[in-house]
Amino acid sequence: MAPAGSTTTATVSLIFFLLTLSPITAVKSCTVADRNALLAFKSALTESQFGIFKTWRGADCCKSWYGVHCDPSTKRVTEISLRGESPESSVPTLEKMGRSGYMTGVISPAICKLDRLSTIIIADWKGISGKVPTCVTTLSFLRVLDLVGNQLSGPIPYNIGRLHRLTVLNFADNQINGVIPSSIVQMSSLMHLDLRSNKITGAIPTEIGNLKMLSRALLSKNLISGSIPSSLSKIYRLADLDLSENRLSGSIPESFGRMPVLSTLNLDMNKISGEIPTTLMSGSGLSILNLSRNALEGKIPDVFGERSYFTALDLSHNNLKGPIPKSISSASYIGHLDLSHNHLCGPIPTGSPFNHLEASSFMNNDCLCGSPLKKCT
Repeated sequence: MAPAGSTTTATVSLIFFLLTLSPITAVKSCTVADRNALLAFKSALTESQFGIFKTWRGADCCKSWYGVHCDPSTKRVTEISLRGESPESSVPTLEKMGRSGYMTGVISPAICKLDRLSTIIIADWKGISGKVPTCVTTLSFLRVLDLVGNQLSGPIPYNIGRLHRLTVLNFADNQINGVIPSSIVQMSSLMHLDLRSNKITGAIPTEIGNLKMLSRALLSKNLISGSIPSSLSKIYRLADLDLSENRLSGSIPESFGRMPVLSTLNLDMNKISGEIPTTLMSGSGLSILNLSRNALEGKIPDVFGERSYFTALDLSHNNLKGPIPKSISSASYIGHLDLSHNHLCGPIPTGSPFNHLEASSFMNNDCLCGSPLKKCT
């Protein structure tokens, strides 16, 4: 009888020998499940102008399927990138047809079976309708969700906050309605939020300041109401804030003028009242400030100085009173200035920037005078 030790050694040797006879085969094509999910996604859409889905054929969806990208080692589908306005030159027929596509149908929930997706871009096709599938919130690897420029309706998925890795959320130029889900404040990686030109109602979540990585928040042209959350000023990286053309009321948070990198603030065409915070004018770092078409009152803060640098400053169509501050002349730079349609009175200061402004910048006030308007008497 052979010793136990020699039997074990022989067994291990046999296993090793068998493994050498069966070389490990690398993954060469996408999985059947991913391919079937893509075909189900495709079946819910119609695009005849460019024929991009004609490239979706063959067993390997990782090879030459337009807009589909896979992980090179696992061959799992990681990206769907379909843009109607700027198609890639890799499909010659798109270049021949121009740079504007049209696609109809809906985004099938089958897309959610592609559970390794990090990027979904289905943008600027103009005719895609239906709702955003709620199951997209289960795609835990998702970093980019860009559905701009379609006809999508219905609400933003209520548990969108589950997407902790998402950096870009773009639903702009659709027909999205309902409120901004409160769970959105849990998206700790979000850097770019674009919900412009929809039918979103309700208030901005008060804890939106929890989005510490956010650099752009674009919510204009909706039906958003309520006050402007002061917590927005806690977002250190926020550089571009656009809340224009909504139904916001209340006052402008004074803390906005102390935001370290905020360069663009558009609050025009709302129902904002109260006075203009002095911090916005005294060199806060803002270069574009549009507060026009609101119900702002009081005087324009006389706090301009060398740190005040505005490429555009629009305070028109409000209820501002008093004189134009002389300190505006001490600003480092003011390109476009519009003070029209207020209740301002007194002489227009001389020097820069007033020497290059037209009369339209001062029209329809109570009693302004001096160049470029009529002389003061």
